[in-house]
Amino acid sequence: MSGHNTVAREDCEISCASHAAEGGRDASAAGERVNAHTANAPIAAFTPASYVRDNVIGLAAFLLALASTVLILPALGVNSSGVLLVADILALIALGAGFLDYRRKAAFYHELHHLTEQLRQACVLPSLIAEPPFLEGEIAYDVARRLSQLSAEETAALRDDAAAYRRYVELWIHEIKTPIAAIKLMLANHPGPESAKVARELERIEAQVDQALYYARSTSVERDYAIREINLASAAREACKRHSRFLIEKGCVPTFDIPDTMTVLADEPWLVFILGQVVTNAAKYGAGALIFTAREEEAGTSRGRTVLEVRDNGCGIPAADVPRVFERGFTGQVGRAHGSATGMGLYLVASLCASMGLHVGLASEEGVGTRVILTFPHDRTRKELFGA
Repeated sequence: MSGHNTVAREDCEISCASHAAEGGRDASAAGERVNAHTANAPIAAFTPASYVRDNVIGLAAFLLALASTVLILPALGVNSSGVLLVADILALIALGAGFLDYRRKAAFYHELHHLTEQLRQACVLPSLIAEPPFLEGEIAYDVARRLSQLSAEETAALRDDAAAYRRYVELWIHEIKTPIAAIKLMLANHPGPESAKVARELERIEAQVDQALYYARSTSVERDYAIREINLASAAREACKRHSRFLIEKGCVPTFDIPDTMTVLADEPWLVFILGQVVTNAAKYGAGALIFTAREEEAGTSRGRTVLEVRDNGCGIPAADVPRVFERGFTGQVGRAHGSATGMGLYLVASLCASMGLHVGLASEEGVGTRVILTFPHDRTRKELFGA
């Protein structure tokens, strides 16, 4: 199997997604009010040259005072040696004071520059840096502290709004499932060709409702899943069963090469949904065969994992689109050609996998087919398996 994968990687473009699903990320993005040019503009550096330019008026005043002293002292009877001594002392005092002032300011501004280059959340800046001992720094520090408070308040308000909207979506989905279930019951009591057609369309509606539900949950900071040991073959069959009408309509036949005793650590409802997105994508884009295979790699080691591969013989994905298939809203050439793509299915797959600590990758060759590869770590204490 290892040799087969090597060949496949040489023939196909590989795209791997390990998006971190952070709670409130949409709310944080909505809170950004600066344009890209301003956000990426370089920060002015605090250097000796910039310090001198900033104090040019004081420097000019000192030089004028020194020149005046040199001119006045001889008129008061001080000889040239005395004048030079006084001038040297004044110059040394001025240089020493300037050096000490530069050092204390440079320490603050250099630390501030370093932190802002790496900072990801503005509200934490004041807590990472000590309050400076000079007036300009104190003013800048107080302004930064106030701005961080405003940023934290705005972010909290946006997150509260997003959470309220998510709760509304979840409630709406819960309520809409009731009439869907009622329609299913009525169709079951009135079998016939027309009822079968309505049932297929109802299945599609239910799939879209589920997609909306999992999208709402994927943006939540709360852990809405439970990692347990589940049977992988059962999860794969359940995903196909839920979309059986669609698979039959499209003429897509799934086959399973998964040991009946093989288990993985994951949340079963989330995994069934993930596999359902993969299954419907394959059928939607012309696959006549859908093959599930699973294997273990490096078992018994800290990097042990179970790999599930879902392969289809559909139309495939153009090489230029493969690196972007897990982006939110990306439909690509194939999706636009079919006209019904939303660009949310694979985005949710990547997002939910990242939340559960799984790895998802995709390989495709146009005109040949697509492989989606899910990797389940055996060691759940190492969530970032591939980064370890």
